[in-house]
Amino acid sequence: MLSEKIQTELVKQLNRESESSQLYLSMASWVEKKGYEGICEFLYDHSNEERIHMLKLIRYINKRGGNVILNKISIHNITYISLKELFKNLFEHEKEISKEINFLVEISLQEKDYFTYNFLQWYIKEQIEEEALSKMILDKIDLIGEDKGGLYLFDKDIKTFHKKNKNCNCG
Repeated sequence: MLSEKIQTELVKQLNRESESSQLYLSMASWVEKKGYEGICEFLYDHSNEERIHMLKLIRYINKRGGNVILNKISIHNITYISLKELFKNLFEHEKEISKEINFLVEISLQEKDYFTYNFLQWYIKEQIEEEALSKMILDKIDLIGEDKGGLYLFDKDIKTFHKKNKNCNCG
């Protein structure tokens, strides 16, 4: 059985994952309108991944006898000045999610809930990958700058890169 404190924090996290899914979805839509096929596929796929993260938390809470409460999400369609701004926002968002996962781990240890601590190890690994990936993309965009040819090639590369990594069952 989950303590009330753990349940409350896990529910907050599952709602954050839902918000992350919507954020990626909003970004994908914006990028798709700009004609970046590879980047939009990458972002649409990541939106689905974030939804899976949310479902994983829901299933865990239910298995432990907790109650799931879904918040109403309001992500407005945001426009970005550039891909760099979009991925900078995404990187900052992932760092914020990492802080929250760390907080959950800390609480699970304080509450001596080792089942939840063990469950959260998957999220820690996932966040390391998410932060590294979004930072790598941001670094590449910094290298490219505003070169349209470079952005075109990057868009093609991320589509290939993403499909390759998606098919390797690495996560």
